[in-house]
Amino acid sequence: MEYKDYYNILGLERSADQAEIKRAYRKLARKYHPDVSKEEQAEERFKEVSEAYEVLKDPEKRAAYDQVGTGYHSGEEFRPPPGWDAGFEFHGGGYTEANPEAFSDFFESLFGRAGGFGHAQGGGFGGAQRRQFHAEGENTYARIVIDLEDSYRGGTRQITLKHSVLGPDGRPEIKERKLNVKIPKGITEGQQIRLAGQGEPGIGEGKPGDLYLEISFNPHRLYHAEGKTVYLDLPLTPWEAALGAKVQAPTPDGPVNLTIPANSKDGSKLRLKGRGIPAKEPGDLYVVLNVVAPPANTEAEKEAYQQFSQAFEFDPRSGLGA
Repeated sequence: MEYKDYYNILGLERSADQAEIKRAYRKLARKYHPDVSKEEQAEERFKEVSEAYEVLKDPEKRAAYDQVGTGYHSGEEFRPPPGWDAGFEFHGGGYTEANPEAFSDFFESLFGRAGGFGHAQGGGFGGAQRRQFHAEGENTYARIVIDLEDSYRGGTRQITLKHSVLGPDGRPEIKERKLNVKIPKGITEGQQIRLAGQGEPGIGEGKPGDLYLEISFNPHRLYHAEGKTVYLDLPLTPWEAALGAKVQAPTPDGPVNLTIPANSKDGSKLRLKGRGIPAKEPGDLYVVLNVVAPPANTEAEKEAYQQFSQAFEFDPRSGLGA
C-alpha cells in the first residue's frame, strides 16, 4: 500500500501545533465538503483531509504516526514494521464527523477500522467521556510482546510503556513508565492482562481507569503458536522418514523422544497431546516433519545417490500427465 503524508495533505509542516492542525482542517473541510464544493474530486479530497485530521488531531495517534512514518514520502510503498505499536499506551480519542469506514487501507493498517491500536475488548480505545468536577479516568491499552516460554512458565516481567503528552509547543512528546507485570501461565496471543488503577488518572475524586495489556509473542526460531496449539518443524533425513527412526525433538517444556513411523511423508504431523500452551485446558503440540535431502558434494556422495536412483522405480512426476 502507499504511504500517506498527513501533514502534506493538510498543507502543514511536521512542527505544526494542535491549533494549526485544527485551523488547516477547518479550512480544507469547508473547501472540499461534497455538499458545497465545486472542486474536482472534492469528495476524495474531503476523505483524505478528514483522515489526516483524524490522526493528527489526536496526540497519541499523531505521536505513533510520527514514529512509524519517519523517512517515508507520499506514494512510497509502505508496510508497518512488525510490532511497531508494541509498548505504546493509548487512550480513547473519538472520531471527527468523518466516516471511519471511508478511511484508507493505510489508516486501517495502523489504527484499524475502529480507530484504535490493536483489538482491545470493551469498546476499543474509546473510553468514557470525562465529566466535570469528578470523573473516573479512562482505561488505557497497550500491546506487549513476550516470549512463548513465558506463557509456559509464567512469571513477572518488567515492561516499559510509552505514552504521549502535549509539550509546551503543542507537539506531542513521548514519555515512558516502567511496570512490573505478572504473566499468567497459559496466556495466549490476543488475551489481555488487566492492571487495575494503572490507566488514566481520574478527575477530582474519580478513581483511575485500568490498563489493559494485549499479549503478542516474539517470533521464535523453533516454534509458532496458533491459539493454544504450538507447532514445531522437525528436520528428518530421507532414510529416517523412509525407514522410521527414534529421534529427540525439542519442546518448550524440554526435549522428548519421538518414534518416526516408517514411510513418513514430508509435512506429516505427529501430535503431542497436552504439550501446547498450558492453559486451563492445555493445547497440543504438533511436530511437522520436514524431510531434508543432503547435498551431493563429494564423489562418494554422488555415487550413493546414483545407487539410490537405481534401487527405486520411482517417478514423482508420473501423475502430471507430461
